[in-house]
Amino acid sequence: MLTHIPSRSRIRLTRRGRLVLAAAGAVMAGTAVAVPLLTTADHHEVPRAATLVVPEGWRASQVYDAIDKALALPSGSTRTSLGKARLTLPKDAGGNPEGYLFPASYPLRKGATPESVLRSMVDTAHQKFDGAPVAAGAQRNSMNVYQALTIASIIQAQAVQKEDMGKVARVILNRLERGMPLQLDSTLSYALGRARTTEDDTRSDSPYNTYQRMGLPPTPIGNPGEDAMRAALNPTPGDWLYFVTVKPGDTRFTADYDTHLRNVAEYNSLQQQAGQQPGQSRGPSPVRSSASSAPRSGKTG
Repeated sequence: MLTHIPSRSRIRLTRRGRLVLAAAGAVMAGTAVAVPLLTTADHHEVPRAATLVVPEGWRASQVYDAIDKALALPSGSTRTSLGKARLTLPKDAGGNPEGYLFPASYPLRKGATPESVLRSMVDTAHQKFDGAPVAAGAQRNSMNVYQALTIASIIQAQAVQKEDMGKVARVILNRLERGMPLQLDSTLSYALGRARTTEDDTRSDSPYNTYQRMGLPPTPIGNPGEDAMRAALNPTPGDWLYFVTVKPGDTRFTADYDTHLRNVAEYNSLQQQAGQQPGQSRGPSPVRSSASSAPRSGKTG
C-alpha cells in the first residue's frame, strides 16, 4: 500500500490588517456637540503588505514575470537573479527551481527582493514535500521525490478535476511500467512555451518530447500543489492507459485503445457542434491522443 498523505488546508501567508478609527469628539450631558467628519489628516492608515498569489500549475516563467510586476522591476529581473538567490534545490534539479516554486499567497513586505521571494517559495515547497510520508510514497512507486514531483506537475497540467488526479497518475505510471511513451502534449507545450502543438512538434528533438523520448521529462513542467503531489504518490488503482475529457465533468479512462478512439471521436463531434475545430481543447493545455497515430483530442493521456 502507498503511504497516504493527509490532506491539509491551504496555509494563508498573508495577514489582513484592520484599521480602527476613533471619533475625535464626545457628547457631553445636556450639550449638543457636533462630531466632524474624519479626514486623511485625522488618522493614519495601517499599511498592508502587498501579496503575490501563485496559482497551482504556474510555470516558473510565469512566476518570474509575476514577481517582476509585483516588485515593479524591469521584465527579466527575477530570472537574472536566480544565480544569486542561493536556492536550496535537489541535485536532480540542476539549479532549475521548476516544481519548487510552491503555489500559495506570499506577502511582499518592505524590502522584498526577487531573491527573498524565490527563497520563500522554495522553502515552502521543502516544508510540503520533504517529509517522510512523501519519501516513502515515492519509494514505493520505485521513484525518488524529484520524479514524483515531476509526475505531480504533469497531473496538475492534465487533470481537469481534482477527483481525476489519481486516475491520471495511474495512467502515467501504467504507461511507464509497460515501457510505453507518455505521448503528452503538456510536456511539449512546456518546451515550446505555447499552449497549442502540432504534428510537426511531435517529431522535435526536445528532451520534453514524450512522443519520441521514453520516460519522464527531465524536469517538472510546472509547480504543482499538494493535491497533485498526493495523487502522484497515491494513484487510484486501475489498468487505464488512455484518457480524454469528452466534455466538462466527463473524463473517460480506459485500457482499451479502440474504446479510447471512440471517446476521442465523440469529443471531436462535440467540438464540431460547438463550432470549434476537431481535436482542439478549450483548456490551457490541449493534448493529443496518447498514441501519435490517433486523432487529436483535448486533455488526453
